[in-house]
Amino acid sequence: MVLGMSLAAFTLVHVIISLIAIVAGLIVMFGMLGSKSQPGLTAIFLLFTILTSATGFLFPFKELLPSHMVGILSLVLLAVACLALYVMKLSGAWRPVYVVTALVSLYLNVFVLITQSFLKIPALAALAPAVPPNPPAGPVFAVAQGVALVFFVIVIIGTWRRFRPIAFA
Repeated sequence: MVLGMSLAAFTLVHVIISLIAIVAGLIVMFGMLGSKSQPGLTAIFLLFTILTSATGFLFPFKELLPSHMVGILSLVLLAVACLALYVMKLSGAWRPVYVVTALVSLYLNVFVLITQSFLKIPALAALAPAVPPNPPAGPVFAVAQGVALVFFVIVIIGTWRRFRPIAFA
């Protein structure tokens, strides 16, 4: 039981939170490329990404795992992104700080999504078998993660250059 839910129910809630965070984040990211500030959707993206990382720590575990390190890194990045956006109002150097921290946290969520997809979806698991406690491996998994990484690097650089919101409330 986690938060009064069975582990299966809690896992489902965690996955739904993660998917909301990713979808909202992708919409915000593409909006940022056009210098559009989307305050409501940005708040949803940041909140649900924080919830994704935080709820990840509620799963039972015996030792610190790489997934916990990703969660810690994501929470630190999100704290800085929220500071840059809501306290510093994207002024001066805080604009690129926000772009990098927010979008790297989105990338980390996508990284975990790809990894979990290869672990949980039988067709993908067959292409990149995992030997617990190790993550999936093999060329198909590496290509999927590599494509995601290259995509995010290109988009983060483009957003860094183009995101100049007129105002962010």
